[in-house]
Amino acid sequence: MTRRLFEHIVGQDHAIDVQAGAIDSGRLHHAWIFHGPFGVGKFTTARAFGEALLTPGVKVETGQVIGPDRAPGTFQHSDLHVITKELARHSEEARVRNQKLQSIPKEVIVERLLTPAALAPTVNAPSIAKKVFIVDEAELLNNIAQNAVLKTLEEPPAGTVIILVTSSEDRLLATIRSRCQRVAFGTLDAESMRDWVRQEAIEAPPAELNWLIDFSRGSPGLLLQTREAGFAAGAQKLEPLLVAAERGVYAIELGPALNELVDAWATGWVERHKDDNPSKDAANKVGAARVLDLVSERARQRLWQTEPGSAESERAMRDIDLIAQTQWHVNANVNLKLAFENLSAQLAR
Repeated sequence: MTRRLFEHIVGQDHAIDVQAGAIDSGRLHHAWIFHGPFGVGKFTTARAFGEALLTPGVKVETGQVIGPDRAPGTFQHSDLHVITKELARHSEEARVRNQKLQSIPKEVIVERLLTPAALAPTVNAPSIAKKVFIVDEAELLNNIAQNAVLKTLEEPPAGTVIILVTSSEDRLLATIRSRCQRVAFGTLDAESMRDWVRQEAIEAPPAELNWLIDFSRGSPGLLLQTREAGFAAGAQKLEPLLVAAERGVYAIELGPALNELVDAWATGWVERHKDDNPSKDAANKVGAARVLDLVSERARQRLWQTEPGSAESERAMRDIDLIAQTQWHVNANVNLKLAFENLSAQLAR
């Protein structure tokens, strides 16, 4: 029995075509960058690509990568190495183990990529590649870690393939980017999102599911995050306060309500990942970005629905700028409560 190894990946036909073409040509590049928005399937595709490269007998038929029949995501191989920031918890160095999970330290790269890359593969089989390394959230590599990877990218051991997965390609060094084959991933269209929801059997009341699909704007990963955080209910509570602000009425409850939604997001995230000693500050920033995106989306909708040059259009554009300024304040570590209180006052003017 065989199956299409990329059949479970939705909405990324171009990226899959690039990988299928590389496999079919027999001229496989040793270094790749999978880049694009958060949560659109980059890592999932990297896993499927790694499976194709390490499985003997994989072939391409009519543009489809065909391999042994097994459930997606269940492939295990001792020469498939996945590097994430969470591996810092298992570092040989106590200093690294005790750090907050905000980056991928050089020590993790040395232990999990550079050292194993220099060793012989553990499986001797007629596969396309002998070892595959996937670095998830590669933008979290600092310059020291990136330069360490660069040396291996320049002179990789025979049969070694490295895949850097990133939502912020601009944070990778130019020398890294120039040595990799880049594969772009985009957001999913509405039909693909609904196909993905059906495929994954996502259950939610119809109104909530529609809201999640609209809010996630083509990112399955964002849909899962917002569903897990109960964002749809939080957005419903914010609705009358945001409507008042858009009408120029200051609601003193808006700032605290925005801050509470961020705190709920971050607290839930830390609790769900407590075994990895996650950073509450980092979770707060992600939660703040999601909340500000929620408010910004309302302003964008108002902008699209109003006549260009009208007072309503000008107000919507002003609000978008105010939200962007608040995001800048959050990134600069301004107190979240103060940042949201200032935003709520500015929106009501």
